Amino acid sequence: MTRVRYFAAAEEAAGVAEEERTEATLDALRAALVADHPALGSVLPRCAVLVDGERRDDDAPLAGAGHVDVLPPFAGG
Repeated sequence: MTRVRYFAAAEEAAGVAEEERTEATLDALRAALVADHPALGSVLPRCAVLVDGERRDDDAPLAGAGHVDVLPPFAGG
């Protein structure tokens, strides 16, 4: 299982701060998240999605991953 953590607008769209998922690849995870949380459909394409703190290709396997962070763009500085 992989823990998915949502931040800011992604958390609001998902309706949860985090959840456990079992998808095998990052691409499958993205599709399943939108299917389970339709409001993420407009947010997720603009988000950085990090697997254990690193950007990965969509076909990256999630086996052994500890967490996936869904981070919308942040403003300010």
